[in-house]
Amino acid sequence: MNEDGTGLLTIGELAQLTGVPVKTIRNWSDQDLLPPAARTPAGYRLYGPDAPARLEIVRSLRELGIGLAAIRSVLHRELPHGLNGMGGPPSLAETAAQWADALDAQIRTLRLQSAVLRSVAARGSAAEELPYMTELARLSARERRRIITDFVEDALDGVDAPAYRSGLLAATPDLPDDPTPEQIGAWIELAALVREPELRAALRRLAEYSARTAPPVGEPDAKSEPYAPEERRAPGASQATTEPRTAAAPNPAAQEQAAQGQAAARVAELMRVRGEEAVAAGIAPDSPAAEPVIAELVAAWIPTQTGTADPPTEDDPAARARLLEQLETAAEPVVERYWQLLCTVTGRPAPPRWDTAGTWTMAALRAHPGPYELDRSAFDGTDPDRVLRAYEQVTRDVAALVAAVRPEDLALPTPCAGWSVRQLLDHMVWENLMATSIAEDAPRGDHTADHLGDDHRAAFDDSVRAALAAFTGSGMLRRTYGPYEAPGAMIVQQVVVELLAHGWDLARATGAPTGLAPEAAEETLAAARRIYGAAPRTEGSSFAPERPAPPGASATDRLAAFLGRDPA
Repeated sequence: MNEDGTGLLTIGELAQLTGVPVKTIRNWSDQDLLPPAARTPAGYRLYGPDAPARLEIVRSLRELGIGLAAIRSVLHRELPHGLNGMGGPPSLAETAAQWADALDAQIRTLRLQSAVLRSVAARGSAAEELPYMTELARLSARERRRIITDFVEDALDGVDAPAYRSGLLAATPDLPDDPTPEQIGAWIELAALVREPELRAALRRLAEYSARTAPPVGEPDAKSEPYAPEERRAPGASQATTEPRTAAAPNPAAQEQAAQGQAAARVAELMRVRGEEAVAAGIAPDSPAAEPVIAELVAAWIPTQTGTADPPTEDDPAARARLLEQLETAAEPVVERYWQLLCTVTGRPAPPRWDTAGTWTMAALRAHPGPYELDRSAFDGTDPDRVLRAYEQVTRDVAALVAAVRPEDLALPTPCAGWSVRQLLDHMVWENLMATSIAEDAPRGDHTADHLGDDHRAAFDDSVRAALAAFTGSGMLRRTYGPYEAPGAMIVQQVVVELLAHGWDLARATGAPTGLAPEAAEETLAAARRIYGAAPRTEGSSFAPERPAPPGASATDRLAAFLGRDPA
């Protein structure tokens, strides 16, 4: 404090008291934010007792990013002038609100920049892509819609599928006012995806299918597209309206279309649930146990086709062929990705994945092209104790083969579906793990994961021990599974067939003898004929057409021949 008794502070004393550097105080004084109360005879500034509080206000506002001109207006406000708009400078509250809005805008910009940079990092983008990605992130809603509109019109040019087109156009990438980095990244990926010829070709195929299966002129205008874009239904959910919803007065035809769309959505969900249940229960798509599942799905699907050209009226080969065509037409991974990105951009819940159920259902339709009465004798005649012994005998001999596999053998080809030895071993371990999970009522879904790790011998042995413990400890061998009550013993019998057949594949790949588990091979072959004998050998089936076995072939060689291998 100045020694003259006036209570004034020098600039140095003010700096020491507040912690603000002298240089900063001098600059703010020059900007008329902190005017001195007086000056010494030598011209040095002196500040009054209110200066520290005023200085704290200036410092706080600057730390919040408010500009010097706005701070000056706040500090020089004349209180009698009242609210802003009455002639006076803005109040602190008004200035704070204005700058909060400005900061919000700046935060949105920073989020855009962050999303672009994270997308660059995730995509491994080249430097020349950065300006384009930045521009995409800054587009207006109208500009984003124009990108999608131009894409759809170009992809569907010349295709007479107005409902399908309108559905695609209705699904616009409307980012919220405050999008997340994930939404910005999804938009950037979506904008890149619509430039890909693969997506254009896939959407065109779907539109051509819609045009081809539309009802004749004069028929009710029900839709038959395999995708219902507005609702993003699962493949096969036909007849769903894709027109944008409006607040117009109720229209009977529109209400009928909406009802049909809801019915189609329910059927699509039924297909997804039944397909996943079948996979979880270990029901092979070409086994007899798959036929009742397909019959249920076809029966539920037929009513949704009433407005299509030449609609099916009963479950027959033609109806199953049409459903299979719908599923195959809709099985476009790039289109699936398109809808996933749109959901992310708009903040809608992502649709449930349909790949597991779709793959199983299509394979089952190929294997069961026409309806037939399930022969439940395939479920009978399976003695749980004999099945368990057969499993122990087969896994004993197969484990010896696995133990003999050297690291350099893992890349060898096998007779099975072009798999290498490593891929074959991984599948065999998966068979054991899947059966174990069914026994424990917790079916696995990680079919595509690596189940072998670094030690293929330990992985196989561990999977066998776990399966045996589950089979005996859970009562699986005497229980039933799935909506059609497939015996657990039959599920284990299927695993025995798989392991013996793949053990034969492994023996052929490594040059080992193929006469595995002779005490169990004959009954395993008989079980395979009982379970799979009626299954058509069609594309997508588990087995190729039966091959002839040479005279004197072992039971394991004859099993391989029955399942489509060449034992010669």
